[in-house]
Amino acid sequence: MYELFFSRIAEKIELTEEEKALFITYLTPKKLRRKQYLLQEGDVCKSVAFVEKGALRSYTIDNKGTEHIIQFALEGWWISDMYSMLTGEPSNQNIDAIEDSELVIISRNAQEELMERIPKYERYNRLLLQNAYIAAQRRINYMASLTTEEKYTKLVSTYPDIVQRVPQHMIASYLGLTPETLSRARKQMTRK
Repeated sequence: MYELFFSRIAEKIELTEEEKALFITYLTPKKLRRKQYLLQEGDVCKSVAFVEKGALRSYTIDNKGTEHIIQFALEGWWISDMYSMLTGEPSNQNIDAIEDSELVIISRNAQEELMERIPKYERYNRLLLQNAYIAAQRRINYMASLTTEEKYTKLVSTYPDIVQRVPQHMIASYLGLTPETLSRARKQMTRK
């Protein structure tokens, strides 16, 4: 069950068989059906989730009822509301499954204990947070400086699986566009 999980960790740190066995005692497998919530706005986020299979999204809904997608997570990716988890404040995000999904859940308490018992896991988490920060900065920069066509092209080249598996209206939301604007941009790009 945890093959992808441990292979992703092995990309950054090396765990012994004993450490893997200890790790497993802190993990909770979870299955979500399509459209089922992992986290709902107003709840406090108490865990992080690793996607073994499937696809999820995190998003907010503004006062006009419009969704604003913050993140997608496919196989091998992590997803959570880190702000809510770290502060204990209610989340302003929803996280739900785009496809039937299989997750590995680690609670905040389990995270803390694992970092104490396996110190190199703290390094792994630091590397994940650094990469997430870099990705967030890059996305902010792209959103502010690229044209609609450039944003879509960048998404396609960086994350081709997302474009294949995620509905276009969700991709438009992630890019800060209306579905109609994205559709027009895609048509113009195919004409070129």
